[in-house]
Amino acid sequence: MLVTSIPNLVLTPLAEHHSLALYELIQENSAHLTAHGDYEDLVAAPLARIAAEFKRPTNSNLRFGIFVGWQLVGSMDLVPVAPPRYGLGYWLGETSTGKGYATAALRALIEFARTELRATDIFAGVTHGNWRSRAVLERVGFAAVEIFDKYQRFHCRLALDP
Repeated sequence: MLVTSIPNLVLTPLAEHHSLALYELIQENSAHLTAHGDYEDLVAAPLARIAAEFKRPTNSNLRFGIFVGWQLVGSMDLVPVAPPRYGLGYWLGETSTGKGYATAALRALIEFARTELRATDIFAGVTHGNWRSRAVLERVGFAAVEIFDKYQRFHCRLALDP
């Protein structure tokens, strides 16, 4: 469990027993998650596929749930693209936005990546028009590095070259 600067806000590794809560949160937020054209595959996934992903992962992502108390409010993943370089993906349920949760959770995840994984770089993509997600990244030290047709890439350097 990763503790954040906000009381009762933690990141906990997601496991199979979180499948139903994750599925329900995704379905409750389908319009919010797909508002910028992303997460369509996630929203379309049936519960069985979400549960199966925990039983037999198709990738080596480090998946964390963002919890306020016992309530799952979002998800944050570190993607080991080429360690010590990682990708980042995250989302919050709509009612949990605007409260500083994503910023606090991301700060905790960055510290975990730096100290436990010895990560040197984290990259993230933000779909054009998703200003809130962009603001979260910029608040924690990410900088825009490249623009693509549908999204912009951001980078956070965690360590200096030896």
